[in-house]
Amino acid sequence: MKKLTLNADETIIEKAKMLAEEEGTSVSALFERYVRMLIARRRTSQSLGPIARKAAGVISLPRGKLARHILEEALAEKYKIDP
Repeated sequence: MKKLTLNADETIIEKAKMLAEEEGTSVSALFERYVRMLIARRRTSQSLGPIARKAAGVISLPRGKLARHILEEALAEKYKIDP
């Protein structure tokens, strides 16, 4: 594994150390996990089209409701049919 030196504000460094301790890991492992998460998120957003990417996260679904159920209800209401 290659070594990397980073510069950051003292407050951020202390918070990173506290967070790592709470998570039972090292600051290095915390940083690596964060970068991997960013990479994965970027891959996911790149697989979406530009319109879907803009719309992603615009709404939150109610707990226990799937997007499909909400869509079914909306279409049933629009076309005045019983689901």
